[in-house]
Amino acid sequence: MPHPFSRYRLRFFKDVVRILVLPSVCFSGLLWITHVRLGLLAVPCHVAFIAVAACVRNWYYDFQDCRAAQQMNARVVPTVKGKWPGNLDILLKFKQATASEYLGDFFLQLFEEHQSTIVNLRMLGANLYVTMDEEHIKYLMATGFDKFWRGRRQKERMEVFLGNGIFNRDDEQWKLHRAMARPFFARDRIADFELFERYTESTLNIISSRISSHSAVDVQDLYARFTLDTASESLFGQRLDTLHGALPQPGQSSSLSGKSCTPMDEFGSFAQAFEVSQEIIVERTRRGYFWPAFQLFKDDVEPHAKVIDTFLEPMITRVLENKQQMRKAGMTSTVEHSTFLEYLADNTEDPKIIRDQLLSVLLASRDTTSCLLTFVIYFLALHPDVAHRLRAEILEHVGPHCPPTFDHIKNMRYLRAVINETLRLFPPVPQNQRECRDKPTVFPKSDRTYLSNADQPFYVPPNTPLLFTTILTHRNPALWGSDADIFDPDRWLDGRKAIQVNNPVMYTPFSAGPRICIGQNYALNEASYFLVRLLQRFDTFTLAPEFQPPGSLPPDDWKSGKGRTAIEKLRPCFALTLYVKGGLWVRFGQAKDS
Repeated sequence: MPHPFSRYRLRFFKDVVRILVLPSVCFSGLLWITHVRLGLLAVPCHVAFIAVAACVRNWYYDFQDCRAAQQMNARVVPTVKGKWPGNLDILLKFKQATASEYLGDFFLQLFEEHQSTIVNLRMLGANLYVTMDEEHIKYLMATGFDKFWRGRRQKERMEVFLGNGIFNRDDEQWKLHRAMARPFFARDRIADFELFERYTESTLNIISSRISSHSAVDVQDLYARFTLDTASESLFGQRLDTLHGALPQPGQSSSLSGKSCTPMDEFGSFAQAFEVSQEIIVERTRRGYFWPAFQLFKDDVEPHAKVIDTFLEPMITRVLENKQQMRKAGMTSTVEHSTFLEYLADNTEDPKIIRDQLLSVLLASRDTTSCLLTFVIYFLALHPDVAHRLRAEILEHVGPHCPPTFDHIKNMRYLRAVINETLRLFPPVPQNQRECRDKPTVFPKSDRTYLSNADQPFYVPPNTPLLFTTILTHRNPALWGSDADIFDPDRWLDGRKAIQVNNPVMYTPFSAGPRICIGQNYALNEASYFLVRLLQRFDTFTLAPEFQPPGSLPPDDWKSGKGRTAIEKLRPCFALTLYVKGGLWVRFGQAKDS
């Protein structure tokens, strides 16, 4: 299935002409008119003229922004001032922070330094706004939704991977894809619980076998397999059975980046290509506006996209052929009993749309739920009292052996509180991005007392990319109190929850507004079901840091950091979705009454 030609090279070529070639041509014309011959000084003078032209251009853009902001009774966003031209030192620090600092600390330091919940990184002359302010996020995702979109830059980065998928489109195309997918996730399906039970049982049996051998489990890898096997049968109608593949062994794992360690068969190649594509896209974001300079002659995503297509094409072809056969026989499938692939085929015969929708939903259903389960177990290991209380609630409502029902899950308030608190501290998508459309806008004024902004609202120029850091908003003491970095499920059960009810956008693990996740009930049901069955059989959870790969544990200098940095026992990382560097090795204790 061929991918459309990526236009980022053409865009980059135009930028090179605008920034480098045109000033040089103008300077050459000026020299020709004035009959000046520079000799050996020609090259350095051309370079100097290009640099001066860039400074003048940036000054003019700043002047335009200031004037437009005044006309809109707003102020410009504080710009980070680096020591090197083009804020190259800021770009370098950003990349270094990704490898060595706690997730989000780089941005948090900038917010504190500028006493603002929004800053402009302005790297290589291109604006990049970063915000942690819940009022800005509310405007981006809900109240000012029509003024922003995914934008050209994000589409450039993700086109070859997700193409026409729901996460990479705007306006009418996005509405079409969302309308197409919504009915499949609109209500709880009995078939989903049947899938959950089958793969949960396989997962728990693996854990039991490790207990009998007095060994530990990399739960991140295990949960990625569980959610992938469940999602693949629900989405593709195909049993991938990765849970029965070769699992990471304690003390033998050396991977520091992957979210799972699937065997390198046909499916394993697909899973690896799926993960590496995400990592490349995030690296493109870190390199900023001019990332195409690193991929002028070879698109790093393309070979992985071909592997993905090779895996998906036969399934898509087969389901479209089945649709034709059912149509001839006068038969139709129902949403309740069909896979997502069959459901898509009933709504479109375009294999490209089916492929892109499948990948987008797979990304959401696999990565986000496995992330949630991984961090829930992490917290249960750190807080045995929470594990004990949660298990007591499960035994009270469900008993030690029975599978949970929809009503059981709905009535277990502490289970939901544990899940909510985990999603607050570790949202599966810790940061996201939008882009202002072709017209400027103004963010609403924020009245935060922590990292307070000025009295005037902030001006947003047209076509400006905006990065919003959900993980920092979820941990903002001005919103959540002085204990914002502490894992405390009771905040969802006592009076503290009232502040979130009155300000719902301070908690957005599933996004908000028109783009709110249509599969959130599926994810919550799957995670809740799994946790109930898990705690019916196991009652103690202990981290096994001795099995973590070298370099995966927090460095010693984190102990002197702020907030969770000082207390963390793992290294959270980000590749479109959150994951733990090197995996998370845990020992389980079998419950005596299981």
